[in-house]
Amino acid sequence: MSRLTRSLAHAAATAVVALAATAAQADGLLIGVAAPITGPSARLGAQNRAGAEAGASATSPQATLDIVDDQCSADGGTAAANDFVAAKVNVVVGFLCTESIEAAMPILKGAGLPVITVGVRTNSLTDRKYKTGWPVFRLAPRSDAEGIAVSSMLIELWRNELFAIIDDGTIYGRELAESVRAGAEQEALKPVFVDTYRPELDNQVGLVGRLRRAGATHAFVGGDLDDVAIIGRDAAGIGMTLTLAGGEALRAAPGAVALLPGTLMVGLPDPAEIAKPEALAALKARGTVPDGYVLPAYAGVEVARQALAKAAAGGSVADALGKDPFETALGSIRFDAKGDLSDNPFRMFRYDGRKFEEVGEP
Repeated sequence: MSRLTRSLAHAAATAVVALAATAAQADGLLIGVAAPITGPSARLGAQNRAGAEAGASATSPQATLDIVDDQCSADGGTAAANDFVAAKVNVVVGFLCTESIEAAMPILKGAGLPVITVGVRTNSLTDRKYKTGWPVFRLAPRSDAEGIAVSSMLIELWRNELFAIIDDGTIYGRELAESVRAGAEQEALKPVFVDTYRPELDNQVGLVGRLRRAGATHAFVGGDLDDVAIIGRDAAGIGMTLTLAGGEALRAAPGAVALLPGTLMVGLPDPAEIAKPEALAALKARGTVPDGYVLPAYAGVEVARQALAKAAAGGSVADALGKDPFETALGSIRFDAKGDLSDNPFRMFRYDGRKFEEVGEP
């Protein structure tokens, strides 16, 4: 192929893409997708992209996507926002990182483009909504949603138990433990033992001994999977009956010590386990594994498509996003006045010796 022929072919392809984007925009079906296509978060960006593409194909009529690399950085977020404005997209789905979305939102707000983020949990993103006016809605839970769920579920479940609260001294562990302590105090309940332990030890016999002397039969652990497993092993080793509970950190890959059966976890359900069969079938047909951000991005595009359809009948896309619930591959989704999920997505699970099974709210 000659250089002239290649140039003409490239120009023709570019024209076709431009015409498709223009037609989609005219029909209100052009959705921007922001994902870290390159860089250290590229694997997560690939999940975001694959889910969005599958969701766009599953909508009727199909939506056209403008996929942009936001690099999980402030500069990338700014560039992505400018691209979306230039392309005249109707709504944006994606953004996994706080840096990129915070840089993008002033630009997108100026263009009247709402954003459905599938991965950013930072509380301030929506807490400042009345001040910033950013039209942002999130499918990811808020950063404080885990602590709220842990506190409410465990306090109700352990109201009549002798419970302890311990943490590993990390920010994550301390914050979760403090949520449980504050929840107990609000209900006029007092733990029999509160302590910060040293993490990553080969054994926690000393800690377990202190728990037994305090009379604890239940303990919340603000720590990681390995520590919780070791505490459970050492408690069983001295014949102590101790029910342990932790946060979503317990979903990590198992280590050398097995988690004690009966251990409770307050965490997020696996999207692949709660997704609608037709969505899983659509992903399977495309050869897409439904892990990570695949299904959240799929659902994000579904929400965007439904909001666009509602806006076509009158009003803005942002107004539509803040009203009725949306039916998605992950079930019914509704946003509150700030743009957060109206329902806390965290659930309680019990480890059965092989996997975590949902036990429902107490």
